[in-house]
Amino acid sequence: MKLVEGQDGARILVVDDEVAIREVLSEGLEAFGYTPLSAANAKEAFAHVQAGGVRLVLSDIDMPGDSGLALLEWIKKGYPDVDVVIVTGVVDVDTAIRSIRVGASDYVTKPFNLEEVRIVVERTLDKRRLILENRAYQTRLEEMVAERTAEVQRLYHDLKASYEQTLVALVTALDFRDNETQGHSSRVVEYAMLVAETIGIVEPDLSEIRRGALLHDVGKIGVPDAILKKPGKLDADEWVEMKRHPEMGFRMLQNVSFLQSALPIVLSHQERWDGSGYPRGLRGEAIPLGARIFAVVDTFDAMTSDRPYRKALSIDAAREEVARFAGIQFDPAVAQAFLSIEPQAWKEIRERVHAEVMAIEDQVRKALQ
Repeated sequence: MKLVEGQDGARILVVDDEVAIREVLSEGLEAFGYTPLSAANAKEAFAHVQAGGVRLVLSDIDMPGDSGLALLEWIKKGYPDVDVVIVTGVVDVDTAIRSIRVGASDYVTKPFNLEEVRIVVERTLDKRRLILENRAYQTRLEEMVAERTAEVQRLYHDLKASYEQTLVALVTALDFRDNETQGHSSRVVEYAMLVAETIGIVEPDLSEIRRGALLHDVGKIGVPDAILKKPGKLDADEWVEMKRHPEMGFRMLQNVSFLQSALPIVLSHQERWDGSGYPRGLRGEAIPLGARIFAVVDTFDAMTSDRPYRKALSIDAAREEVARFAGIQFDPAVAQAFLSIEPQAWKEIRERVHAEVMAIEDQVRKALQ
């Protein structure tokens, strides 16, 4: 039979062991604008479906060899988007209804008229078209949602990076203001992260500790230069002023939602395990864990940094001091985690941060030339 692509472009496969029925259906479908194919049995029909291009199958149920029901099951298992309309005798209506439960789209009873066939075919193809259009719409909708989600995530990460860069710039400015502590904030951030990871802390808690460590001294912005830059030890009145910086930092950040996770360290980083710290005199585990971690690394950094009134301790000597004050100034578990880290790790962090600070100073000098 010559295949003519109809106005719908739909290839319809007619399956019947009777030649006369195949010819009548094929001629009728061609007249309706479809492209008919024909097969005399289930095996031949399935080969047509496997070859591709068939959109609908009109199949008799009772055929020699495999039945139309077996053909239906094969098609629905491997090609669920190919519709199957069962053609059956009047006495087989119950069988036709059962076949619909298996997956047939509709059925036509013998003897049939071609107008009835046309209506069933059009209805089945329209239904499949709507299913495919809806599926395509759902797929595109999912793609659009995925694209928008990726864009929102990218914008979020960009915004988060901008926040982080702003915080680093702020803290770098604070470190430059306090000549004694240049690089201090960057060092204690890395120290704190190393201890936190050793303890087993994971995200998002790691990022919260990082921000808190980075911003711990932000309240010193409110401390007068005469106190902050004093080249010797502070007197009693000056210490009262200096000890206000945790609360000042807390007040500065408390209304910034992005920085809420930093507040416990900012407010509590000067508390001591035995309750003798400030500003609230918290004791033991009442002190936030991030602040307990920070207390160890902050003191360690202070001990291993030069001051006008004393030279820096060696890393080994500072570690001994941490061990000595475990259970007094420091959380014993945090101190133990700190001491489990090889001294070389602290040395490498210190050297890396120093190189970064020197690079920034060099950039500033070149910009001012």
